[in-house]
Amino acid sequence: MNRTVKIAVGSIVVGIVVLGLKTLAWRVTGSVALLSDALESTVNVATALAALIAIRIAQRPADQGHPYGHHKAEFLSAVLEGVMIIVAALLILEEAFRGIMEPQALDAPVEGLLINVAASTINAGWCWVLLNQGRRLKSPALVADGRHLLSDVVTSIGVIGGVLLAIVTGHAILDPILAAAVAVNILWSGWKVMTASLGGLMDQAVPDDTLHAIRSTISDQAHGAIEAHDLRTRHAGSMTFIDFHLVVDGETSVSEAHAICDRIEAALKRRLDDAQITIHVEPEHKAKHSGVLVL
Repeated sequence: MNRTVKIAVGSIVVGIVVLGLKTLAWRVTGSVALLSDALESTVNVATALAALIAIRIAQRPADQGHPYGHHKAEFLSAVLEGVMIIVAALLILEEAFRGIMEPQALDAPVEGLLINVAASTINAGWCWVLLNQGRRLKSPALVADGRHLLSDVVTSIGVIGGVLLAIVTGHAILDPILAAAVAVNILWSGWKVMTASLGGLMDQAVPDDTLHAIRSTISDQAHGAIEAHDLRTRHAGSMTFIDFHLVVDGETSVSEAHAICDRIEAALKRRLDDAQITIHVEPEHKAKHSGVLVL
């Protein structure tokens, strides 16, 4: 079991513990806002399971039916997570509407809030782990899970503050109104998770800083060639796909051209851990005098 899978399993365990605590906080108080927080934790558990499945699929080696591998499974998981976040928000809105129609005083609010604070503290710590390790391991599923958990932490802070306000003022209707505000925030979070993942499914190019690094590496390592043009990139999970045309002198032998390509590939793979590179060698009359000029 590699580190990415271990972290995904850890998310499920943490999600179940936090869900149990937040459910207890709701049962103790009867707060609609705390119920909304618990409902979002239900989504956390479901999406952690989806992320684990996606990560396991994404790590399968390429096969005859999937010659480019299974890396996009993680993007599918992140899109699913966005959908589930939106569904949770709609359920919270329904509960908030009922609470606004029939506001009720809270039971044992202090005890419930303390339980919720404990759950939120656990969430905050695990959120940091997911975002930090997800970026380091280049796992879209872990990063999406971390971003969702971050929104959950922010939501929980707002819920705790709002419930305290309802207790201090004695206005019970503030509790369901706060739950509705939480739902709107969760909807926005779900939309951001979905749009970020759809870019990967649509073969979005690598970020500008990564593209600059790729161009610089090609330019530095392609001595013996004339230029590189039609550079294209895309990313899928932890993999970066790079392809371009490399123009060489017409007198260059196949062995010499192959050596240049090997040198460029080795340098790119040192720069980008998981890179799949395709280079199409062309004679000098194919030069476009654009793209990446060789230093």
